[in-house]
Amino acid sequence: MNRQAKCKTPRRPPPKKPPNSQKDPVGVYLRVRPLAAEDEECCIEVISGTTVQLHAPEGFKVNRNGEYKETQYSFKKVFGVSVDQMELFEHVAKPLIVDLIHGKNGLLFTYGVTGSGKTFTMTGSPGQGGLLPRSLDMLFNSIDPYQAKRYVFKTDDKNGVDLQCEVDALLERQRRDNALNISKTPSSRQRVDPEIGDMLKQEEACKADGVDEDSSYSVFVSYIEIYNNYIYDLLEEMQEDAIKPKWNGGGTPLRQNTEFTPPQSKTLREDQNHNMYVAGCMEVEVKSAEEAFQVFWRGQKRRKVANTRLNRESSRSHSVFIIKLAQAPLDADGDNILQDKNQVSVSQLCLVDLAGSERTGRTGAEGTRIREAGNINQSLLNLRTCIEILRENQMCGTNKMVPYRDSKVTHLFKNYFDGEGKVRMVVCVNPNAGDYEETMLVMRFAEMTQEVEVARPVDRPICGFTPGRRHRNQTSKEELSHRLEERSSPIDNGGISVLNGMALSLPPLPSSELTDPNDEITLPRLIEALQNRQRIRQMMVEECSRAANMMKSMLQELDSNLISKENLIHEQNGRLAEKDRAIQSNKTEIERLEKKAKMQENKIVILQKTTKIYEDDKRSLQQELETRGHRLQRELSDKRRMEQRMQGMVSDTQHKWEKECEKRVNAMQLEMQNKLWVKDEKLKQLKAIVTESKTPGRSDAPPRQTQPQTQPQRPSREERPSREKRPSREERPPAKRSASPSPLPTTTPVRPLHRRSRSAGGEKWVDHKPTSSLDLGTVLQPVIPNAIQVSTPSEKALSKCDRYVLTHQEVASDGEIQTKLIKGDVIKTRGGGQAVQFTDIETLKQELATVQSRKRKSSEGTLPSGDQTGGSWTDVETRCSVALEMKAGSNMGPGFEHHGITKRRKP
Repeated sequence: MNRQAKCKTPRRPPPKKPPNSQKDPVGVYLRVRPLAAEDEECCIEVISGTTVQLHAPEGFKVNRNGEYKETQYSFKKVFGVSVDQMELFEHVAKPLIVDLIHGKNGLLFTYGVTGSGKTFTMTGSPGQGGLLPRSLDMLFNSIDPYQAKRYVFKTDDKNGVDLQCEVDALLERQRRDNALNISKTPSSRQRVDPEIGDMLKQEEACKADGVDEDSSYSVFVSYIEIYNNYIYDLLEEMQEDAIKPKWNGGGTPLRQNTEFTPPQSKTLREDQNHNMYVAGCMEVEVKSAEEAFQVFWRGQKRRKVANTRLNRESSRSHSVFIIKLAQAPLDADGDNILQDKNQVSVSQLCLVDLAGSERTGRTGAEGTRIREAGNINQSLLNLRTCIEILRENQMCGTNKMVPYRDSKVTHLFKNYFDGEGKVRMVVCVNPNAGDYEETMLVMRFAEMTQEVEVARPVDRPICGFTPGRRHRNQTSKEELSHRLEERSSPIDNGGISVLNGMALSLPPLPSSELTDPNDEITLPRLIEALQNRQRIRQMMVEECSRAANMMKSMLQELDSNLISKENLIHEQNGRLAEKDRAIQSNKTEIERLEKKAKMQENKIVILQKTTKIYEDDKRSLQQELETRGHRLQRELSDKRRMEQRMQGMVSDTQHKWEKECEKRVNAMQLEMQNKLWVKDEKLKQLKAIVTESKTPGRSDAPPRQTQPQTQPQRPSREERPSREKRPSREERPPAKRSASPSPLPTTTPVRPLHRRSRSAGGEKWVDHKPTSSLDLGTVLQPVIPNAIQVSTPSEKALSKCDRYVLTHQEVASDGEIQTKLIKGDVIKTRGGGQAVQFTDIETLKQELATVQSRKRKSSEGTLPSGDQTGGSWTDVETRCSVALEMKAGSNMGPGFEHHGITKRRKP
């Protein structure tokens, strides 16, 4: 049967991206730091603009044979000690800023040993700005004319950007400004730090080309650090938690103590486009390079640094400064931002200052510094492992899983290596000979990194609107404003210019040349023309006055409307202030309730922990009680079982000893009877001898016979039947059944009564005789009355009987078949069944009659040669010289064999 597979949550399908087979290698640049002192030994030599040579310092053997080995490494660009920050920015960071403005992502990080100049390369110093301030300056110089107003773009909590209309953005700006005015005084405003005031020079400012003028831009910055593989937000405001005030005797607080809560670590999450981001990270909207760098410097002061033997301010964490650029196209009129979230493009540039790898033996780190150095080295090792596996997958065609999740650094920048933007690395090295080993490892890693290829990012799709919308809108606005200015001022400079313009539309004057003093045509014509012009001029003046009055009325109306609008705005501002005050009071109440809820939650957690402890104790006590109860029940059952076993053993032992005592008493009785019988025989023989010696008429006494002729003689061992089966226990005497025969009496003695076996009583037997048993055909056979004969014992047969006998046959040492009767008692078990307890074993043997007797015969008292019918046991002396000797280990009990042997006479 097939086992069903375990159900798993289906993974979201990755977003469909246009296929792009073009790949670019990771750009790796090398920067050599100047030596701290001129007399220091240098181990790096710049050969060309792309190649350096690394040679071992004096006293350092690279190969086993002791020879020095010089190694050359190639990079995309090598910057020597004389290269300034501006040239480095032109080659490394400027293309990334251009891509950022065109909607493409970028990653730039510095890598190297501690004290190699990574922080200086990224941040710089006063007058020598690094890559970060120059990137901010170039970005804002390029998009400054096209920036949207504050809060038009608004970030969400899922690594996305939302759009707001102008009214909502205006309300949010007013609300923020009012909150800022209430919370801070003008003297407490942020001032520019003097350390960063002159970071850049005006003549070094640069600007990107090809900026889309038909889009609006907004910049958001965030700053995090990865310390001990935990992510912390460097821009997060420190929250104040009020401690309970100390009260004096009068009921007034002595003082109010507050403390700052430690920063909480952030988590990495994946957005809907499968891009990694830091959840809950603070993103600040900035409108200038100075403001952005001020935010960066505020977080830079909170970064983890420490003083080591190699560096006075050694970075103890990896810092990541993220510049996020949001841009959206303008509408068809080129006036407002298109309110479509799908048209918003978000690109970001990550500037990473990695902490330097270090050896604790050289830095002299102790305690916490050792743990920090271990975490830094481990994260850099994970970065190296990911690069190696990427390189192997690309060069060898394998599909190994890249362990991005082993470190927060690699997990955060996973998307860049998967083709979400360009990757640039600046390798900083210290040419000092003391850093030779670390520098060699850095060189190898950098040379391997530039063999990794990253997919080229896809260009942002172009909006379908007509280009040049913003320029046309601005031109139309300027023209409209010019016209309004002309219409709002019809009489300028006393109305002369306007009237002169109108005079140009008057009819021209006729020719006023007089040829004759009596000319009466020219003067009337001129007078008529002047009158006509005067009439037209008067009409124009009236029209102008009428227009001026109309304009005046319009201006008055506009003034009244403006005053009403101002009153409305003032009223709305008052209402807004009231709403803000209500919101502030509600926020205060919410904060109080949140603190109270947090306190109650803490109490609930404490009570839950206490309850859990009590429940665990209760559970452990119940388990202990159950265990002890089970142990007690087990002990009681063992005790009852032991008592039953002891009672059974006592009864069995008592029964056994009763049987043994009975056997021994019977054996002693038989022995005493035999002794009495022997004594009677001796007396009878003596009496016969005495009687014969007193018979008259005989001169010599006849030879003494051991047995009268009239009595039947006992056959000797040689005259017995050849094969005779031993009788069973019921047919044999109770004691000494296998004992040697005693001397035969002259008269037949009275045999004592034999004790009958228990099988002959009222007990019922189970006669177990297997089918393989042979019938020997002997005369003497064991007879067990009141028995049930079975070939295989069954529980039904055992339940009806009290005793059990098993007939077992085997070949003896002399080659004859030996039969054993194994007897036992049938007892009932506690489970309702039957069991057999074996108590006795009887052995039946067959002997040949032709075997010579091993008993010694006496030489005295032999019969005459003519009469050999009597045996050697007929004389008294021979019979008296026979003793009973048992086998070794015999207890004189029934069922044991005894052999009669002749006593040895003393010489």
